[in-house]
Amino acid sequence: MAISNNYDVIILGAGGAGLMCALTAGQRGRRVLVIDHATGPGKKILISGGGRCNFTNVNATTVHAQERYLSANPHFSKSALGRYTPQDFIELVRSYGIAFHEKTLGQLFCDGSARQIVEMLMEECDRSQTLGGRVDFAFNSPVGEISHDGSVYHVMYNGLRASAASLVIATGGPSIPKMGATAFAYDLGRQFGLKIVEPRPALVPLTLGGDDVLFRELSGVSAEVVAQHGKTAFREAALFTHRGLSGPAVLQISSYWRPGDRVGIDFLPDHDAPAWLLSEKRDRPKATIKSTLDRVLSARLAEALADKLALHGNLADQSDRKLAEAGALLDCWPFVPNGSEGYAKAEVTLGGISTDGLSQQTMEAKKMPGLFCIGEAVDVTGWLGGYNFQWAWASGVAAGEAV
Repeated sequence: MAISNNYDVIILGAGGAGLMCALTAGQRGRRVLVIDHATGPGKKILISGGGRCNFTNVNATTVHAQERYLSANPHFSKSALGRYTPQDFIELVRSYGIAFHEKTLGQLFCDGSARQIVEMLMEECDRSQTLGGRVDFAFNSPVGEISHDGSVYHVMYNGLRASAASLVIATGGPSIPKMGATAFAYDLGRQFGLKIVEPRPALVPLTLGGDDVLFRELSGVSAEVVAQHGKTAFREAALFTHRGLSGPAVLQISSYWRPGDRVGIDFLPDHDAPAWLLSEKRDRPKATIKSTLDRVLSARLAEALADKLALHGNLADQSDRKLAEAGALLDCWPFVPNGSEGYAKAEVTLGGISTDGLSQQTMEAKKMPGLFCIGEAVDVTGWLGGYNFQWAWASGVAAGEAV
């Protein structure tokens, strides 16, 4: 529980962005109060990466910001990401002796538990006291009325009132509501005159209906594919579920998908499928399409695709045109998802508080002095694989250095 009612900074939310902002401000000598409705800090950090926290990505830099962070203003994230880089966070992790490894595509995970990251951030908050600051926490504390009297923000929580010249919105978006996630940040943003870019679930499994529903027989089958949406493509694993498509490749493409759009799946990313099937016809004329696919795909997936291609008999019995058409399908099998699994299964939220009203240097609202917005609450959403944590760290530091 907080031991004072007057602070320099009040931070709403003890997730990655909120904690990073708190420790940065605290170590600058600021008196900070962090309020969260959860029973403890970093709840989303603890479940991330299968409990090992994919805490950053070595490619989450300004070089890739415009293509790997989605926003109505794709340039907005560059300033914060340029000033607090993946290497900066890696050095902090190393200073605590936390072992980690690179999994794939620049993704860094703890060797042990995600709890190590939360404990590190909390210890850094405690370190504020040795630098003239202080970070207090109020957990299990739903926020009530919030007001601004022209110079100071007042926040009601648990029947108490705290005041500060700076208020930081770090409450995230509505993804994973079972953890208490809500659209609170957007309501508060609107209260203070900020615009909201329409939010929607991102990094989320897609659902199938119609003819595509026949693929449900493959529930539990995964394969390395290229998932495509327009000119955007991701080569990673895809997973068939009883409801549709999931896995990293599909989660990535879901951030670009809109209702009614088609998603293409290349089941043979290492082959030019039309040319490959024609080559197989020459080399193994007595093979069937199923036995041919069996050589490069799992048995269940090969069987399902062969059934749908409906090329009966041996390869020698098929015309070159039919094989080329079958290959074209295998190179880009079209699915039209009928929806997604929504916020319940979404890892993050696209959209949020519009960057138009914020300073890219400090995250402060341009027309509301002392109000800062950071992390997932803002209309900046990264790719899967540590990008969103790096945005949390970087935006938290940017605000923490300015409050």
